[in-house]
Amino acid sequence: MTVPDDSEGVRLDRFLVSVLPDQSRSQIQRLINEGQVRVAGREAKSNQPVKTGQDITVDVVAPVDPVPRPEPLPLPILYQDHDVIVVDKPAGMVVHPAAGHASGTLVNALLHHVDDLSGIGGEKRPGIVHRLDRGTSGVMVVAKHDA
Repeated sequence: MTVPDDSEGVRLDRFLVSVLPDQSRSQIQRLINEGQVRVAGREAKSNQPVKTGQDITVDVVAPVDPVPRPEPLPLPILYQDHDVIVVDKPAGMVVHPAAGHASGTLVNALLHHVDDLSGIGGEKRPGIVHRLDRGTSGVMVVAKHDA
């Protein structure tokens, strides 16, 4: 990409965030620090100002964004009816798939134990209306229907 006139003097990381809206500033800074961003063919720094007409190259690997799959994991079910399922999430279990945790999550277990979950949390977090941190155990209420 080439830096336009209206971006003269803007920090490199801020410029890239403005033209790569799918990347957060911290992701952009990581790419810069890992040498995956080049300005005029050279490695760059996050805080360096860009200049009109400079060529900037960014090597971005498209993330794999898998849809969660059912897994036969143990799931302590405390209560279940037509609308909700209440489970006891163990400490150490991630609630939904995320970077570094594509499997072994509560969502993977729920998809195995329940035929249908609400779409309320989206395709990657079906039925999830709240969450607990990985290291926290506790009760979670999961929606089985949207209504």
